[in-house]
Amino acid sequence: MTVSDVQKILKAQVICGEDSMDREVHTACGSDMMSDVLAFVKDQSVLLTGLVNPQVVRTADMMDMVCIIFVRGKQPDDAIISLAKERDIVLMATPYRMFTACGLLYENGLKGGCDIV
Repeated sequence: MTVSDVQKILKAQVICGEDSMDREVHTACGSDMMSDVLAFVKDQSVLLTGLVNPQVVRTADMMDMVCIIFVRGKQPDDAIISLAKERDIVLMATPYRMFTACGLLYENGLKGGCDIV
C-alpha cells in the first residue's frame, strides 16, 4: 500500500509531503501517547493521532515513520508543518475518529505489526 492509498481510504487532506505520496507503507499505529509510540511501536510506517504538537513529528522521525495522520480533522500549525517538511514526513488530516480510521486501514490490508496471532 502507498501513502496515496491511505489518503484515499481515509478521505484525508494532504497538508504537506505531496511529493512522497508514492512511498510504500506496510503497518500503522494509532496513539495520542508519544511515550507509548516510543516504547512499544516497532517498524510502523504510519502514525494516526489526535495530538497536534511538534513532539508528534519528532517522535515519528525517531521511529522512521513516513506519514502522520491527524484524526477528527485536526490541523497542525505552521511550525509543525515546517518541521514535518524538514524531516520529509507526509502530514494528512482525516475527518474520521481514530477508531474508525484504524479500522478502515486494517480492513484494507494495512496491519498493526502485532506479534500476537
